[in-house]
Amino acid sequence: MPILSINEKFEQLLKQRGVASVDIDKAVAYQKKYGGTLEQLLINLGSLSEDELPAIYADLLQLKLISSLDDYAELLLPSLNEAVNLEFLANRSWLPYQYAQNTITFATSQPLNWEVRQYLETQLQHYNIVVCNEELIEQLKLKSASVDQQGDSLADDLSALSEIEEDRLRELASEAPTVNLLNALITKGLKLGASDMHIEPVANRCRVRYRIDGVLHDADTIPRRLQLPVISRLKILSQMDIAEKRRPQDGKIEIKIANTELDIRVSALPLNDGESMVLRFLRKDSISYDMAAIGLATDVQQWIAQDLKNTAGVILLTGPTGSGKTTTLYTFLNALNNDDVKIITLEDPVEYQLSGINQVQVNSDIGFDFASGLRSIVRQDPDIIMLGEIRDKETASIAMQSALTGHLVFSTVHTNDAPSAFTRLLDLGLEEFLLNAAIIAIVAQRLARKLCEHCKVADVNANDIIKLYHLERIKTDQPIQICKAVGCEQCGHSGYKGRTAIIEYLRCDDEIKAITKDHSFIQAAKKINKKNGYRTLFEDGLLKVLQGETTIDEVVRVAG
Repeated sequence: MPILSINEKFEQLLKQRGVASVDIDKAVAYQKKYGGTLEQLLINLGSLSEDELPAIYADLLQLKLISSLDDYAELLLPSLNEAVNLEFLANRSWLPYQYAQNTITFATSQPLNWEVRQYLETQLQHYNIVVCNEELIEQLKLKSASVDQQGDSLADDLSALSEIEEDRLRELASEAPTVNLLNALITKGLKLGASDMHIEPVANRCRVRYRIDGVLHDADTIPRRLQLPVISRLKILSQMDIAEKRRPQDGKIEIKIANTELDIRVSALPLNDGESMVLRFLRKDSISYDMAAIGLATDVQQWIAQDLKNTAGVILLTGPTGSGKTTTLYTFLNALNNDDVKIITLEDPVEYQLSGINQVQVNSDIGFDFASGLRSIVRQDPDIIMLGEIRDKETASIAMQSALTGHLVFSTVHTNDAPSAFTRLLDLGLEEFLLNAAIIAIVAQRLARKLCEHCKVADVNANDIIKLYHLERIKTDQPIQICKAVGCEQCGHSGYKGRTAIIEYLRCDDEIKAITKDHSFIQAAKKINKKNGYRTLFEDGLLKVLQGETTIDEVVRVAG
């Protein structure tokens, strides 16, 4: 088949898979001017996902597509390395896969490499080809003893790179295997719905884990010879110093992968065995700034809607890191965002851009911290202020004073429950009268995994669960439907997909203000909350159990 006709068919297959004609034209024009493969140029443009390539190649060349190494056969051919140069093939993502009837079958993720095909035709009378992804190629390298030895030598070479110049690191980081592997890992994380990707050196290997719905899952292992190049590439993309391995670094990547605009926050942390890299995926299309969408119960929505009518005061969110506080604050701001008010936020960092809202990022390196930033914000005549976090007395004091001078202030503190926010602010050195005068309400939050709608089933032990946890005391307007996790393809066989907010609400009314804020305050506030019909975190979780949204086990895990 002439190469021209293959290119034409290739472009046709790309269009059938949703790649825009304008992107194909751009890639073709770039290819004619600078070279490179059409598919790799489209991947770099973010118009094509690397995961789609094997199927496209198989369709284009009418080859078998394999998705696992179940049929792999050890090749006991002493003369194989003499017949073909395995190192040459491995460097181009071609490896022996099977041997039958005097014919070798090669697995490859690059079947359009005509250089390799011409080489094999000169070396072998007959050979077959199967198509796979780059991940399977890396697994084949580990299975093959000869390639394993090659991988060890390459890893040893890389271990010495810590002392050589940066240009060598940059060269390694820009090579195709490094670029393809990192793109594949990020794409896989997006497909799984991961919020974070962790790359960690552990016991002479480098593991990759994804945080999905708040829980870490072990996923992949990066080959030793690619560990340093992958980390170096991440540092280059996120504007870090690639030669610095002794101190933590932070950076940001803005990329387009598989037609998805993506911001990635990157954190590098030196460890004894190397460097740990954590990537946080920020996807605008996955965030919904709606109270019902984030999981707030109907009565909680009504209570907060009343609080948002205030024109001055402080509304606080509490909870640990990763409990969804920032998203909930954005939801409150979104409800208030209109042309009649000026809203300014002070964040570290600014994670999502909100239309119509002035967002400011702190920069402690130049002395622009929360306290100095807040002083500057007040001079900008805002109506509403969102402060990412209250960390010290000065910031807390300015926030409270701002509320008393006519601003509606939103912020977060790190405490276990809503009443503890008072004691935390007192520990920072604020006066009790200032808190009583300024605070409107405190909302404590956790995130519990939601049951997968495709596979959840009614729990046959529902009556036992109701008795054990006294669920009859939880009031619900919906029919009781206690379900359990099962697992299916849609949820990765975990039984859960997505997360919902569990809330403890505390309104700072006259009763709460009248209580002395001493060691007995927390218990006294809880009694008043119970009397007023507000739920604890655990009770709000139990409500979600009764409504069939999550499970008892999940509520106990996050709020028990």
